[in-house]
Amino acid sequence: MQKTPEQLFEQFDHATELIQSDLDCSYLDAYLENAENIIDGGKVRVEDGLPKPTTVKELETIYKQLDLPHQSSETVRRLLQLSLLKVIQKDTIQPNYQMTPDTIGMLIAYLIEQIVGLDQPSTILDPVVGTGNLLTTVMNYLAKVSKQPVQGYGIDNDESMLAAASVSSELQGLPLQLIHQDAISNLDVPQVDLAVADLPIGYYPLDDNAKNYQTKAASGHSYVHHLLIEHTMNYLVPGGFAFFVVPSDLFKTKESENFVKWIHSVAFLQGFINLPTDMFRNAEAQKSILILQNHGSGAYQAKQVLLGTFPSIKDQRAFRSFMTEINQWVKTSLNR
Repeated sequence: MQKTPEQLFEQFDHATELIQSDLDCSYLDAYLENAENIIDGGKVRVEDGLPKPTTVKELETIYKQLDLPHQSSETVRRLLQLSLLKVIQKDTIQPNYQMTPDTIGMLIAYLIEQIVGLDQPSTILDPVVGTGNLLTTVMNYLAKVSKQPVQGYGIDNDESMLAAASVSSELQGLPLQLIHQDAISNLDVPQVDLAVADLPIGYYPLDDNAKNYQTKAASGHSYVHHLLIEHTMNYLVPGGFAFFVVPSDLFKTKESENFVKWIHSVAFLQGFINLPTDMFRNAEAQKSILILQNHGSGAYQAKQVLLGTFPSIKDQRAFRSFMTEINQWVKTSLNR
């Protein structure tokens, strides 16, 4: 029986609360323990008599009622997103660990569908995967619309976030390989067709790691988002596309001249679209989607770079009109 994410969340979260109470642990640890129990077929892990026998029985009843194996991947993803939002609230997790909103994931997935088109199995990389919400949102969408398998790869240097991404992909039944490492180093992944990333903003502290990057700063620490963009493009196949969530002032900083020079040397800047302004608390927090395509394999610069601002999702008429403009751009500027 199909259930709504909200219905599932109520039961799933109750199980997390039971585990946290008995184990006296963080909400994140209880969440992970809960998810791993479900992955193990509803078998509750007991160590040193905890959880208590009465709690174990209650958890087993909840797991039978949840019936996650018979829910859709997208329903499970949204359930886990609701649960992780509570984890972030309860454990007061720092802002860098906040999940990419669904709206952004769906917009990127739609852009990939329209611009790239997927008529064969594909591979996709997120070098800063975090909890996996952006990557799994895109993977679910692309698998649904293309009817083709999508293999994912995710990199992160935070073990807790990777653990969250791991149980999420397991429960959704998604083929996602996760690797624990600094993304500004040689990645243990193959060349991929696509890349997506909601990039962290700030400076990268390890200057020795950045010294061989063309986008490094002339002096001092380099922007971590510049380095990540450059490094990610190295793992795309010729003609492969990348969709990066970046600050809207990306091309207005003192380092932008060198950054643009690097882009032209390896890729085509195909688009730069501002996200809906009502998603952000002020103009300084505004973000955009940068669309780059690697040189090679018949790739070429679009006749006109895709520019603009997504209207508010609440304004459905304006939003549909903008989507129509994107489709028209694909036909007239990108397709020959």
